[in-house]
Amino acid sequence: MSFDVLRWSVSAALAERPDAPLAALFQGPAQTDPIQTTQTLSNGTEVAFWDYGVIAVTPPASVAATKDVVISCAVHGDETAPIEMVRDMLQDILAERLVPSQRVLFLIANPAAILNDSRFVDVNMNRLFSGAHNQGDTAEHQRASDIERYVSQFFKLQQRYHYDLHTAIRDSKHEQFAVYPFTHGEPYSKQQLTFLAECGVDTILLNRAPTTTFSYYSVQAHKAHAFTVELGKVRPFGQNDMSRFAQADSGLRKLISTEALELPEFSPSRHHVYDVCRTINRQAEQFALNFPDNVANFTEFAQGHLLATDGEIEYRVEQPGERIIFPNANVAIGQRALLTVVPIALEQLKLV
Repeated sequence: MSFDVLRWSVSAALAERPDAPLAALFQGPAQTDPIQTTQTLSNGTEVAFWDYGVIAVTPPASVAATKDVVISCAVHGDETAPIEMVRDMLQDILAERLVPSQRVLFLIANPAAILNDSRFVDVNMNRLFSGAHNQGDTAEHQRASDIERYVSQFFKLQQRYHYDLHTAIRDSKHEQFAVYPFTHGEPYSKQQLTFLAECGVDTILLNRAPTTTFSYYSVQAHKAHAFTVELGKVRPFGQNDMSRFAQADSGLRKLISTEALELPEFSPSRHHVYDVCRTINRQAEQFALNFPDNVANFTEFAQGHLLATDGEIEYRVEQPGERIIFPNANVAIGQRALLTVVPIALEQLKLV
């Protein structure tokens, strides 16, 4: 089956903007209408095109799937490496080079932002889940609502997984890391921690409160094992060194193409774990970070160091070992401008 899934995912916008700079990346004629049918490949795999960038894959009837796996990308449209990974997985499924053994929902979440070559068009989509999309009427609010509906439509089996793939705005002292959403008291999964480590993601950031991120939505609404997975730094299309993501790509391909994933025994020494110390939300127009833009995520500052000013408010390092992550002074007022985290021992967590 010859079909360019990435071009199709942005084709509605391409039809309106045929001279857009990114149009050259998507070869072949534009497909201006969503494909609403299910295609059956010669190996028995079913590929259903539910909407732009929403593709559900069902393994051949001879295979008894035990897992529902959501693999999402482009919640932020300029995070190109995960988009290329998802595109390549889909193209290999369509070409029958990758044969799924599990049910998979691929989501290219924000096609308009991809075409716009921007993080988002109107508003950060990763703040619009768990019903937050009801608080606005932009296209991104509507798309988040649609995505929730598609995920609800997809999840059927008891074993549910969601990996929301991202790249960070800046470098990181731990290049690849995952945010483990709030579990509401449920234990953390040794199996999932081991799987992430096999994917090259050996650093975990714990979120200890409900949020409006996509991965937390899957935890809260569908009891899925879900993670926001940061795979490196934002780069333009065509400038990603995809070899740096080879472990993650290989791990996800094995997850969806094998009936039983073989993992090594859980080992605490493989993991670096950080707990959120503080969330600093921007409250004033005069918000500024007190460190250069090239300071990497997980950089540690001395106790008492001035991290940011928010109008007349000063934020200083409060405890030894405190580090910064996801700093962004340009967020909207009321949104998170900075997290601080501290390392903790994995043995402090409830594990199963």
